[in-house]
Amino acid sequence: MSTFQPAATIDEVIERLELIIDDSIKTKNRAGYFAALYRRVTASVKQKIAEGYFDDNERMEKLDVVFANRYLEAHHAWTNNEPLTKSWKLVFETCAKWHPLLIQHLFVGMNAHIGLDLGIAAATVQPDDIESLHDDFNKINTVLNSLINTVQDELSQIFPLLKIVDKLAGGVDEKIAGFAMEIARDAAWKVAVDYSKLTPAQQPAYIVERDEAVFGFGQKIVSPGIWINVVITLFRVLERGNVAFKIRALNEGNS
Repeated sequence: MSTFQPAATIDEVIERLELIIDDSIKTKNRAGYFAALYRRVTASVKQKIAEGYFDDNERMEKLDVVFANRYLEAHHAWTNNEPLTKSWKLVFETCAKWHPLLIQHLFVGMNAHIGLDLGIAAATVQPDDIESLHDDFNKINTVLNSLINTVQDELSQIFPLLKIVDKLAGGVDEKIAGFAMEIARDAAWKVAVDYSKLTPAQQPAYIVERDEAVFGFGQKIVSPGIWINVVITLFRVLERGNVAFKIRALNEGNS
């Protein structure tokens, strides 16, 4: 059993994600879906830091690394049969299932990472005067929104009907996705504020409580109900390609 070694820089985070992606392609592991998306986000944040986009770019790189290490540690725990949060356990257990759509795999991963990890990472990096981080925290959402169209184009390679839906929607779907990201961001900010007020002795209990809530929402993403599951199965049949093909499609923009 190997001991988890956290990444020290944003470049090391990207290297670790690339290893997960490459291994997932070889083993046809659906964990590569989220890893490919996450590498895209990390590369975009790195570029913005290099451009001086944030108010405190050094702090934002630190936040990016601390945030990413929570995912990397969860992935390490899962692959080494070690304890991990219920939210992340659900993500990796879902990777073994055929039924969920690719977009469900991405959403349940985002649910765990944004819903549980982001606020905790923010409060860890800025334990005092958490409000000083708020503007840069919001700028992350702008970076994420800028990726929606790009990722959507890649998803359309896997699910061709998405192009038709996008054309009919006339941009409404992008607005809905952006709105959903804002809701998730605001919830994560509340976690950051609440967590920053806790003593070290209080923090573990808070994480367990928050994990339960995020896990519950994740279950709804994976299995939203009998009739919706029937519709999902019909759409699932229309997804093109095997696991490796889908990971490569999501990873194209990373090359």
